[in-house]
Amino acid sequence: MSTTENSVESGVTAAAVTVDVDRTDPAYRSWLKEAVRKVQADSNRSADTHLLRFPLPEKWGIDLYLKDESTHPTGSLKHRLARSLFLYGLCNGWIRPGKPVIEASSGSTAVSEAYFAKLIGVPFISVMPRTTSPEKCRLIEFHGGQCHFVDDSRTMYEEAAALAERTGGHYMDQFTYAERATDWRGNNNIAESMYQQLRLERYPEPAWIVATAGTGGTSATIARYVHYMQHDTRICVADPENSCFFDGWTHHDPHATADCGSRIEGIGRPRMEPSFVPGAIDRMMKVPDAASVAAVRALEAAIGRKAGGSTGTGLWSAFKIIAEMVAHERTGSVVTLICDGGERYLDKYYSDEWLAAQGLDIGPYSAAIERFLATGAWPE
Repeated sequence: MSTTENSVESGVTAAAVTVDVDRTDPAYRSWLKEAVRKVQADSNRSADTHLLRFPLPEKWGIDLYLKDESTHPTGSLKHRLARSLFLYGLCNGWIRPGKPVIEASSGSTAVSEAYFAKLIGVPFISVMPRTTSPEKCRLIEFHGGQCHFVDDSRTMYEEAAALAERTGGHYMDQFTYAERATDWRGNNNIAESMYQQLRLERYPEPAWIVATAGTGGTSATIARYVHYMQHDTRICVADPENSCFFDGWTHHDPHATADCGSRIEGIGRPRMEPSFVPGAIDRMMKVPDAASVAAVRALEAAIGRKAGGSTGTGLWSAFKIIAEMVAHERTGSVVTLICDGGERYLDKYYSDEWLAAQGLDIGPYSAAIERFLATGAWPE
């Protein structure tokens, strides 16, 4: 064979070589299928959460509904988020058998994530401030999770990421992935559920839906669904004191910050979180913490249910919107959320001693709500 023929043959051989690395792991894929099945089965076993009516004067022609997310197995709206985050992490190949799932959270998200970690048989560690209430720690540990404390709450994100690196685990990072982990087009998300439950009501398409923001994922899901389905509903986000979302939204400032943490657990953040989607929102309100507490106490008086402070933040804003509708003689419906039950907060929002220690006077706000429910008028 000639030199030329050798070169041609070698060239053909080299071009035909395919570099092939096969990382198929039958044992892992079997575990993954079972883990996804368990998480989906949890959703399949759960009935939808109730849509409760708040009593308003019939002559107003306005209906106020509260989507009661406290009836989930872990008692809060965050059960939906935790389920979505686990499915997202599993299907991306991030959550692995025997490796811990780690989250930066001292609240309801950590409780719900601990539940799903236990369900699929992986460890769970929540990074949280040392000042976290014993009741929240107890609930996390009840579901099999561990509490990892930091002295400065501003270091939670970095410590969670570092802990995942050290252990080979997965940092769930709810504040980054909440909005992308949820299927906002439907698939029985919270927005689709609301509209399905309103289908036989006299105003099946609400004029407003009022949400609150911790990660921002819930408001993003609801707003995107409304736009996708071409509804005329508008979206309002209620923000508590000591949170940057309102300022960042009003000033179009993605770098807005707040100096201290929110007293209303579960909502409000010291930085603009990646899952908060400002452009999808029509309106925001900055709600005084005392008004939030007054609203949850008014809720208990009206329907006999205790709720967490974040519910009060949304309810206060819903009341204000309804007062505007009354003033302009508009009829329709408004929907907000019961984010979690009030039993977790008996030593806070239902404690006069705690209010006094915080310097919160709910008297003027309670009087304003009472006047509103009697007359429809809102204070200037």
